This record gives sequence, structure tokens and C-alpha cells, in this order.
Amino acid sequence: MAGKVETRLKELGIVVPAVVPPAANYVPGVITGNLLFTAGQLPMQDGKLTTAGKVGGDVSVEDAAAAAQLCALNVLAVAKASLGSLERIKRLVKVVGFINGVPEFADHAKVMNGASDFFVSVLGEAGKHARSSVGMGSLPFNASVEVEAIFEIE
Repeated sequence: MAGKVETRLKELGIVVPAVVPPAANYVPGVITGNLLFTAGQLPMQDGKLTTAGKVGGDVSVEDAAAAAQLCALNVLAVAKASLGSLERIKRLVKVVGFINGVPEFADHAKVMNGASDFFVSVLGEAGKHARSSVGMGSLPFNASVEVEAIFEIE
């Protein structure tokens, strides 16, 4: 019988993809105690970066928010692969978003709402989290956004 997270994903028409393989010497997720830490996830779909460039320049806030949502989906992929089941998530504790923006960009929160809104839509109350949104001079592969998370697990 599917659990509530799996049921909600199905209701939303969302399929959790396979984990994007690490691009360097690290692992996608680490469990310690009752916490799962994910590596930063880029807006990758079918093995390809979907949104590259500087937010506020080449990339609109709306496109960057959609990229942040895709990053969040990839974070869930790491959680599922690491835990065996998304039903082991007790709550999402912290989300950190890195935004590759032009120097004067200041709408980081609007970009990261793409990820935050996604997590809450999938996890409900357990998806409400603390968050940091940080502007960066660059990101790997010139990605527009990168998202990582910390989950409390059962």
C-alpha cells in the first residue's frame, strides 16, 4: 500500500527520477543519526542541465523558480535512493538554495519559493522548513540554481 508521500506525488502527477550521478568525489546523500543530508542538486532532467546562466540576466526569476523546483525534485530523488522510501521522512528541516545571479540580483527568495512551495505541496506540514537563499558568483556547469536539504528521518 502506498504511503502518503507516494500518494501525494501520484495525485500531483510527479514521478521521482533516478538520482543524478555525482559530478565529482562525493556521494548524493549521507545519513547520520536521524538526519539525511543531501548534496546540492542542479536543475537536471534526463541527464541534461535545463537552466543555465545568470538569474536577473540570461534567466528570468520565473524560469529560475521552475529550476529550483526541479532541483527540489532531484533532492527527493536523493532522499528516496538514500532511504529506500520517502515515507521515512519525518520532516524537512532545512533547505539551502544557491542562486547564480547577476551582482545586483536581489530576488533570491522568489527563486527559492519554487523549491519551498514544491516541498510543502508534496510533504504537507512536514515540508515546512527553515531556509537560506544565497547569491553566488557562479555555480557548477553555469547552472542557474542549486538546492540542498536536510531531512529528519524515521
